[in-house]
Amino acid sequence: MKIVIAGCGKIGLTVIGSLVAEGHNIVAIDSSPEVIAEITNLYDVMGLCGNVADSDILFEADVSDADLFVSFTGSDELNMLSCFLARKMGAKNTIARIRAPEYNDHSLSFMKQHLELSMSINPERLAAHEIFNLLKFPTALKIESFSRRYLEIVILKLKEDSFLDGIKLSDLRTKFNAKVLVCCIQRGDEVYIPDGNFVLKSGDKIGITATHTEFQKLFKGAGHVQKQAKNTLILGGGRVSYYLADMLTNIGTAVKVIDQDEKTCEILSEILPKATIIHGNGAQQELLMEEGLLNADAFVSLTGMDEQNILISKFAETQNVPKVIAKVNSDELTSMAEKLGLDSVVSPKKIVSDMLISYVRALQNSLGSNVETLYKIMDDKAEALEFNVRDDFAMAGVPLKDLKIRKNILIGGIIRDRKTIIPGGNDTILVGDKVVVIAANHRLNDLSDILV
Repeated sequence: MKIVIAGCGKIGLTVIGSLVAEGHNIVAIDSSPEVIAEITNLYDVMGLCGNVADSDILFEADVSDADLFVSFTGSDELNMLSCFLARKMGAKNTIARIRAPEYNDHSLSFMKQHLELSMSINPERLAAHEIFNLLKFPTALKIESFSRRYLEIVILKLKEDSFLDGIKLSDLRTKFNAKVLVCCIQRGDEVYIPDGNFVLKSGDKIGITATHTEFQKLFKGAGHVQKQAKNTLILGGGRVSYYLADMLTNIGTAVKVIDQDEKTCEILSEILPKATIIHGNGAQQELLMEEGLLNADAFVSLTGMDEQNILISKFAETQNVPKVIAKVNSDELTSMAEKLGLDSVVSPKKIVSDMLISYVRALQNSLGSNVETLYKIMDDKAEALEFNVRDDFAMAGVPLKDLKIRKNILIGGIIRDRKTIIPGGNDTILVGDKVVVIAANHRLNDLSDILV
């Protein structure tokens, strides 16, 4: 597919790398000659330097022939304008990054309709939502949802005293009376799509598919009560912090936000009346202690500096805060944070990249069983995909035990008529279902790709 990316900052560059790896024809537009030089040195793409809303630049990029035009500049208005122009010049689909809270309420659907946007993306809101889910299920390193949370995949790391240590997967359901499926396991650098004979060990990173209720059954059956965070301390007063604090206070969570910019604190005090806003330098350990770090159920570091987020989060862990989450955008620093033992790391640019890849794969299959949702998991060594089953899926109605499924692929769940099925060998896939597939070392564009 031909895809034009306008605005090549952190998110744009990450998306370009992912799309190039998928084999697409990419045109990159940015106002900075240095950025364009960097991108064309890194990737085999066409680079154009100029204003993304300049019709001459868009004409040179040949947007009339583009399957997708995506605008990721730092200005919401410029993103919307460039998408509008690209659509009028013939681009088949357009996506704009729209971050400002005032644009992300009732006016958003109006703007999408009249600007003919295929989709709008708010990285900060998406990141806040991911953190919000983690705070409701603190044991998880990561939670990915399918079909409006009818099915979830939860990533856990088994600690030394884990109740799952030494458990054979075929015994898991009966031992804990929970309908769950361990669908992928990372042990060291290796990722496995396991069968029932696989035995779990401490140190494993595992992915489990189930409904939220069945996850609770699993932990309750093991004597581990999951309590969502009721008292959260947030460092940094940016957009992610605003969206997260708004979500948390609306469910009754006590929230305290610390930021060293006085003007930011004044604005947050006005728009977050249910939260406590503190003006001060949260990098100072004394201030964190004074503001209740030791009594917090959760600490979330959301400053604009990855290094600061990592270091302060590690300090919070040393103070035995039950749940610690850091925002880290740099790929190198994300890896470093995990090696340092920081379990929960959220990257807005990776969330957006996964969403774009999902959207693009769906565009590639205008017929058949399309990709509805895609997440890269286990250090990007596996994918969790959700497919819509259309009427041309040849194996509809065939029991799963009779399907010839390729190696390192597992069907993790089926959503049918708003009911979730954690599948066994006698279950079938029917037209109209949504099917969640876990795959390692495969790139799937269509549900039929799982078959030999």
